[in-house]
Amino acid sequence: MPPTFILASGSPRRRELLSSLGIAFTVVKTDIDESQRSREAPVDYVRRLSQQKAAAALSQVEGESDLTVLAADTIVVLDGELLGKPADAAEARQMLYRLRSRPHTVCTGLTLLRPAYQPQPSLTEHTCTSVHMRDYSDDEIEGYITTGDPFDKAGGYAIQHPGFHPVARIDGSYSNVVGLPLETLQDMLKRLGFT
Repeated sequence: MPPTFILASGSPRRRELLSSLGIAFTVVKTDIDESQRSREAPVDYVRRLSQQKAAAALSQVEGESDLTVLAADTIVVLDGELLGKPADAAEARQMLYRLRSRPHTVCTGLTLLRPAYQPQPSLTEHTCTSVHMRDYSDDEIEGYITTGDPFDKAGGYAIQHPGFHPVARIDGSYSNVVGLPLETLQDMLKRLGFT
């Protein structure tokens, strides 16, 4: 019997991606301080957040003898700067202007915890994808902002949005840009004995 699986994320996109692997899971939302530390590199930051989210979710689950916790955090990096979730339309507009016709990097940190699995009860990995944005128009930006879609997404956009289609091409994992790099996750699950 497979272990109980916990997804430490409220993201509907991560739920859809994890479901696509045929894994039954329960969602446990966490609330941690997501502030970037002074001089903390983007990859170090996203890996640390995934570890903290996994630990926070594990602390909320009691009475399970064999469980697996998955936590993820995704960031958008442009010119070495993190672009988080826009707070309002003005911030979303500014991000989309800055990203237009340029490449940037999307990185996701993943942590899997399986306390009962020995000798390695935890794994943390990350996946980065280079994303090249197309030359969308100012009117397209305004139309996209009115949909409300940018406000819960790092960088203010979704690669999979059916109307906006902001991305010209990617180099790397598509599912990573959506929020959960499935190729990396499947490798990690095998390494932790999850079947």
